[in-house]
Amino acid sequence: MTRTPLTTSLDAYEVWFLTGSQGLYGGDTLRQVAEQSRVIAETLDGSSDVPVRLVWKPVLTDSAAIKRVALEANADDRVIGVTAWMHTFSPAKMWIAGLDALQKPLAHLHTQANVELPWGEIDFDFMNLNQAAHGDREFGYIQTRLGVPRKTIVGHASDPRVQSELGTWQRAAAGLAASRNLKLARFGDNMRYVAVTEGDKTEAELRFGVQVNTWGVNELADAVHATADADIDALVAEYEELYDVVPSLRTGGDRHESLRYGAAIELGLRSFLEEGGFGAFTTSFEDLGALKQLPGLAVQRLMAEGYGFGAEGDWKTAVLVRIANVMGAGLPGGASLMEDYTYDLTPGDELILGAHMLEVSPSLTTSRPSLEVHPLGIGGKDDPVRLVFTADPGPAVVVALSDMRDRFRLTANVVENVEPRHPLPNLPVGRAVWKPAPDFRTSAAAWLTAGAAHHTVMSTAVGVDVFRDFAEMAKTELLVIDEQTTLPDFQREVRWNQAYFRLAQGL
Repeated sequence: MTRTPLTTSLDAYEVWFLTGSQGLYGGDTLRQVAEQSRVIAETLDGSSDVPVRLVWKPVLTDSAAIKRVALEANADDRVIGVTAWMHTFSPAKMWIAGLDALQKPLAHLHTQANVELPWGEIDFDFMNLNQAAHGDREFGYIQTRLGVPRKTIVGHASDPRVQSELGTWQRAAAGLAASRNLKLARFGDNMRYVAVTEGDKTEAELRFGVQVNTWGVNELADAVHATADADIDALVAEYEELYDVVPSLRTGGDRHESLRYGAAIELGLRSFLEEGGFGAFTTSFEDLGALKQLPGLAVQRLMAEGYGFGAEGDWKTAVLVRIANVMGAGLPGGASLMEDYTYDLTPGDELILGAHMLEVSPSLTTSRPSLEVHPLGIGGKDDPVRLVFTADPGPAVVVALSDMRDRFRLTANVVENVEPRHPLPNLPVGRAVWKPAPDFRTSAAAWLTAGAAHHTVMSTAVGVDVFRDFAEMAKTELLVIDEQTTLPDFQREVRWNQAYFRLAQGL
């Protein structure tokens, strides 16, 4: 069977730049429109904040051409979205069929060719050419009339803020494209009696495009036990080069076989995922079959490469981890499964300690992790190997995906990772310590009000704005807990959303 290594790069993607006008202005004006729109597209494409290639398309002046370009964008797997600008005045009824047909995310760029007005030179020829101030309002009307989800970006293309907003939207579009092509392998079921890890897999495929299916854990075990000694030797040598491996796990140490088995898990799991074309997976400590260890080290390393993962069968979090990895491609930081575990309730200086049994991605740290082996105390298997570290201090966001019966809900909390107040010598796992915005009490009460999950993705590469854009594209509810959040306002938003999202689905 052919093996396909996972890619997280944005290099294969592109966004089309569409410019609206009309034939009424004549050939000379339309040539100027084309020249100026090319300059706008090239300015944006040349920005380091715009990660996906922006491809200029010929100026659109009639309904047939607009619909045709929409259908071409839909059919091209490289295209993750379109950016549209009404340079002059493009009568919006020309856009109805095209916008109705468009299935890719849309960013509406409200800009103009010049920054400053040439006050002393303005005549009506200038006014005819530079009409975006009302041409884009016509476009905005028809988008709203049709109920088209979109991102509206206002300002000149040379403005770094505009470039950053477009880049943020592109990253969200890349995340949506990744989810629409995502295959997820569940090894076993979710943890017994747990509510929040359940979910509607059919609705998830309709909403996000992800295919979620289950494979027996012994199929994975067979792949693990078929790994070659030479491949294990090579991977163990890589571990010893990259990490601070404790003496007992090193070659000749009394626990070296545990490390070799951890390497076999990584090799077998990687081969299974690559052969099946999977970009995300789950495991459960309650269903390990013939595996001798709960996968820890292998899961951590695969997440750091871009795979999505959810523990205890939590496929919704696995989807989020994969999406966040793609959205953060090329940026410092990373994305990982995370779980709110316990608190420091010092009044006025509360902290949250997050971790999991084993599976936190080392992409959250720039330090050199320690590779260790310790008892797990749950699952009834051999002591598993794992990387031990603390996430770097700095801004982050934690996001949960919950099934609310009639829809999915994303809940995001803006947080700040901090150094632990004291060493953690008896907690040998990957972990993070953070202060939630706006404060601990508001954050925790809002999270519980939202019914948000205890499993999350923590991203230190992208912030909440990317998830806002993603939620808009995916037509999915998003509740944000940040510095502006108050509990009464948040509670009202939850109640209002109940009504809005049910009405938005129609009868």
